[in-house]
Amino acid sequence: MDLARSVAAEAGRPEWVGEHRAPRVEGTRLVTHYFTCLDPAYPGWNYAVTVVRASRAKNVTVNEVVLLPGDGAVVAPEWVPWKERLRPGDVGVGDLLPTDEDDERLVPGFAQVPAGELDEEGADQQMQWELGLGRRHVLSETGREQAAERWYNGDAGPRSAVATAAPARCATCGFMTPLAGELRQMFGVCTNEYAPDDGRVVSLDHGCGAHSEVRHPEERAERRSSTPVVDELGYDHIVFDDTAELELVSSDH
Repeated sequence: MDLARSVAAEAGRPEWVGEHRAPRVEGTRLVTHYFTCLDPAYPGWNYAVTVVRASRAKNVTVNEVVLLPGDGAVVAPEWVPWKERLRPGDVGVGDLLPTDEDDERLVPGFAQVPAGELDEEGADQQMQWELGLGRRHVLSETGREQAAERWYNGDAGPRSAVATAAPARCATCGFMTPLAGELRQMFGVCTNEYAPDDGRVVSLDHGCGAHSEVRHPEERAERRSSTPVVDELGYDHIVFDDTAELELVSSDH
């Protein structure tokens, strides 16, 4: 124990080595001694010094000395691979984001499939692939499903606050331009510069207050007043005799 304490003091400072804690037997003639670390930068940590006596040896030697976290120690969060830490919007100017060759969101483009490498079943599948037009990869079915789910459940979907308060849906808006391919069945791009989603993908059942069919209140009032209106309050009902029919005569006469 004295040897372990001196080694801990040498690794840190003598005043940082606190009380001796219960040692742990690691194996035959192999023991780890623990000392409370009093370094203000490492509260809750312990010096761990492992000592060993070789077979038939008389002297004990030091195997290793390290700082180990104890109860209440401040430690770094568990390491997560960078691809799992990446979030939308993290890629900035000059940043590069490599794409894995086996990314499930992509499939080889039609033009990149060498002739003669597909069997009969593969050839049938090839005819269903999207034409790459020079692109090495195109969006796979999985990629389309992930994008559709992300867009539909986001701010450009039907459940957003701006959509629930909208007077009409994007499907009837003249500023909505449908996408190409299979995604056009659910999504389009807003082209209204005054809309909150200008230049963004929106679902067909999304909406906002800048719908193309929204009109000014004055214009709506003019449309309503253009229809014939009978003002019955400005007329008197006059009976000429008991057998005559009722006639409407203007009260101005």
